[in-house]
Amino acid sequence: MSQYLKNAPLYSAQVTEQVQQTVAEMLGRIEREGVDAIRHYSRELDGWDPDSFLVDRDTALAAGEQLDDELREHIAFAQEQVRGFAQAQRATLQDLEVETLPGVTLGHRHIPVQTVGSYVPGGRYPMLASSFMTVIVPKVAGVDRVVACAPPQRDKGIHPAMSYAMATSGADAILALGGVQAMAALALGIEGLPPADIIVGAGNAYVAEAKRRLFGEVGIDLLAGPTEIAIIADATADPVIVAADLLGQAEHGPTSPCVLFTTSEELGKAVIEAVGELLLTWPTAAVAGAAWEAHGSVVLADDLDEAIALSDAMAPEHLEVQVAEDRLDHCLDTLRNYGSLFLGEQATVAYGDKGVGTNHVLPTMGAAKYTGGLWVGKFLKTCTYQRLTDEGTRRIAPTIAAISSAEHLEGHALTATMRLDRLPQPASSTL
Repeated sequence: MSQYLKNAPLYSAQVTEQVQQTVAEMLGRIEREGVDAIRHYSRELDGWDPDSFLVDRDTALAAGEQLDDELREHIAFAQEQVRGFAQAQRATLQDLEVETLPGVTLGHRHIPVQTVGSYVPGGRYPMLASSFMTVIVPKVAGVDRVVACAPPQRDKGIHPAMSYAMATSGADAILALGGVQAMAALALGIEGLPPADIIVGAGNAYVAEAKRRLFGEVGIDLLAGPTEIAIIADATADPVIVAADLLGQAEHGPTSPCVLFTTSEELGKAVIEAVGELLLTWPTAAVAGAAWEAHGSVVLADDLDEAIALSDAMAPEHLEVQVAEDRLDHCLDTLRNYGSLFLGEQATVAYGDKGVGTNHVLPTMGAAKYTGGLWVGKFLKTCTYQRLTDEGTRRIAPTIAAISSAEHLEGHALTATMRLDRLPQPASSTL
């Protein structure tokens, strides 16, 4: 039976009544007053009131001149990794057409949505990689228009590196807007842009609540809480590397869960000690340390299968597996609930977050039990179709009519039998 070497609650309260009330009031006002209300909130909350919220593409590209050549090269490299993996995913999604009965042809097509709203968060840190994940991937899917949106830096507009990342990722339009007002602008349309069909991208509690309330009017990717990391490790793992990976993800915010499931009590205690030592010089110790204190846990499992079961019960957003090499495939085959999986000591969450190729928009707060993360398929509607000949109607209409009548839907039955009755009768054979 498992036991805790360090125990902390996984989550803090995320969406308070105050958040819900504030978001409801803001969205209600924006629905009534439109762009005037969006402008009011941008001015009030972000100190941002430009003539237009649209960022000229040439201006966004020119922002790259403020970056050094090496960073621009790294951005291009990461973008190519994300694009390449998305293209490989798209290649697996084939249209289908099959004759299921003589005269009955069924099929499906993968049809891209037309307009995507991509929210790129930039509150605590300027998030470059979020553009790669939420702009490049829908463009690979074949989306006509991606409207990227990021919060302004007061009177300075969007952070230059973020503007450059959005433009070079292929955004068709860029809006300097943040928070709830950005969600509403994407959902309703602004500056001559059409409403988004789906809004994707992470944000703070207000952004998440706005997405929840707008869902149905528009599609959304998922409802994201604070970012999470869990690690499954055995005695072969390096405690300093494990500790560093926990803190690396914890720096996102003081409410970020960071959990170690280990089969080795010695390793668990060594990780706890290593975290303390690393925090003495960790560059974001104030944030990462707060997350570790409030939401960091170390759980001792009896064996690897129990560690896997504990991890599946948590369903973490990011899951690293640092166990003996000959047990990695067992973990890959057995684990069921995670947003993205990082196998072996050389695979770290930061790789997935910033540009190895997989997407970093992932389910949190247990949602990995029923959904995966953002991927090229999220921007495709798989739509079915059917085509029937006279022979197809002869074969299928009697069954449809009988089932419809059994359900007391006689009108349904008639639509089948009327077609059947109008078919030419097969020529009788003569002896």
